[in-house]
Amino acid sequence: MTVSDRAYMIARLAVEAAEEKLAQDVLVLDVSEKLGIAEVFVIVSGANDRQVGAIVDEIEKRSHLAGCKPLYREGTGETSWVLLDYFDVVVHIQHVEARVRYSLDRLWKDCPTITFAPALTD
Repeated sequence: MTVSDRAYMIARLAVEAAEEKLAQDVLVLDVSEKLGIAEVFVIVSGANDRQVGAIVDEIEKRSHLAGCKPLYREGTGETSWVLLDYFDVVVHIQHVEARVRYSLDRLWKDCPTITFAPALTD
């Protein structure tokens, strides 16, 4: 199974939004071969609850403008882990400590990573 154009677009949108809010350790994984319920995991970290909330807000704002709403949201910006489920893309926004504790990077280490070319700016 390969990553669909829609999943690629949503993942890129999430990454760009997270990076604008200075997210740390941005990781995009192709889980399409390992997981039947999603194609891509985006995992990002925020230094504190406020930054986690800002990253979540920016991702939701940009996805809404692109016509994509998450099917499900777990957690709030005041928690250590917020999950945004866009069906084929699941975005994990974690406080740095939660990222270390739950170690999604290690759990899905066998999955290939996806990198994006830098966005063109005017």
